[in-house]
Amino acid sequence: MVSKTVIEEDGTIKSFKDWIKADGSTEFQPEKGRYLVYGGHVCPYSHSVTFTRALKGLEDVIGLDIVDYVNVKGKGWRFSPEKDGCDADSVNGCEYLREVYEASAAKLGASGFSGVVCLPTLYDKKLGRVVSQESGDILRMFNSEFNDFCVNKDVDINPPALQAEIEETEAWIKESIASMVYTPGRAESQEVYDAAVEKLFGGFDKAESILSKKRYLVGDQLTVADIRLFAVLIRFDPVYFIMRCCRKRVSDYAALWPYTRDIYQTGNVRSTVVFEHIVRGYFLSHVLKLLNPNGIVPSLPELNYEEAHHRENI
Repeated sequence: MVSKTVIEEDGTIKSFKDWIKADGSTEFQPEKGRYLVYGGHVCPYSHSVTFTRALKGLEDVIGLDIVDYVNVKGKGWRFSPEKDGCDADSVNGCEYLREVYEASAAKLGASGFSGVVCLPTLYDKKLGRVVSQESGDILRMFNSEFNDFCVNKDVDINPPALQAEIEETEAWIKESIASMVYTPGRAESQEVYDAAVEKLFGGFDKAESILSKKRYLVGDQLTVADIRLFAVLIRFDPVYFIMRCCRKRVSDYAALWPYTRDIYQTGNVRSTVVFEHIVRGYFLSHVLKLLNPNGIVPSLPELNYEEAHHRENI
């Protein structure tokens, strides 16, 4: 497999896109204790990776450092061990995640990193550099390349026979739901707002229709597509609903609400959901200054994610 991490004509690296492969086709081999995820509970993309790490039983194989839930304007993700549930950079001792990216770029002979520093970030402690910042690639690596080390070897969230349908489903979830939950809160005209709400809840209606007839989105098992949708649904009532996505709550849907509880109760998934970080991360963020200029953190809705879901035989 050819590396997709390249030095651009300007001498910088714009993104890290390498792969860990058990077949030896890359310099990144799966090993216990070699890799670390820089993640954050606030970010749905990061959550999809920590979800997969927990589902596969890789907690003792791949490390995890949780950054501050507030993204600092102009500086990015910070390590804040003084805050509850946040970690120091256990490998490099950096203050900001950008420093890890810059050091990784220098390691490869680049003049710097000119792309977006994002969560999640997969880091190789042995080679001293970032492997990947692509959540979809990282969760697929965790699914397929660490089976010699994981607890749950039989779990496969990306089976070959379902890959095409999974990718198709991921695409419409991203376009209609995952990317659309932010537009209503940022809309500066009624027309933009109305169009975004129609598209978002049209996506919800599509998911509701599918899940009213079957337990999971693709096939008869939990897949990457479910992980992507869950990362939005678990944040919706506490966060996105308040961000002007207020036509309906997830807890108002006959299928989506028990589906959310079903996945929350799967394996060790509930350990990856940290509502305090999620809510604080959004409502203290500079991104929401227009809607929330005084940084008011709303209280959590009274929802019981442990309530029986009764979806076993759908």
